[in-house]
Amino acid sequence: MNKTVPNNDTTPKDFIAALEHKTRKADAEFLLEFMSRISGYPPVMWGGSIIGFGQYHYKYESGREGDALRIGFSPRKANMVLYIMPGYRDMSEPLSRLGKHKIGKSCLYINKLSDVDLAVLEEICVESLQVMEEKYPIST
Repeated sequence: MNKTVPNNDTTPKDFIAALEHKTRKADAEFLLEFMSRISGYPPVMWGGSIIGFGQYHYKYESGREGDALRIGFSPRKANMVLYIMPGYRDMSEPLSRLGKHKIGKSCLYINKLSDVDLAVLEEICVESLQVMEEKYPIST
């Protein structure tokens, strides 16, 4: 079972308001509005420190299944982590234009938003959501 699930213990706005790091807090406030606008989904807390937008259900060939956020972020002490679920397949071109960052399998690590081009970040987020919609269509 997936440990990171939606919770209602606190709201995303209250979580961000409690952040001590001024830059991380300001960047999180920006990302809250940015990802809400781009995704069209309301922000939801996942686990204790991830703010997610939208969700999908996955089922692996192994039989393991669960729910996960479509896109999201977490203001960690070391950096801002953006969860862009489809990973970075064929994303080398926009990533080359993004600015200072590091990547994981499906995470983008940014020290502060002023280090990156926000138009390119939006392009990457929009493409991520499109890939998610193709792979995990929203059921109505």
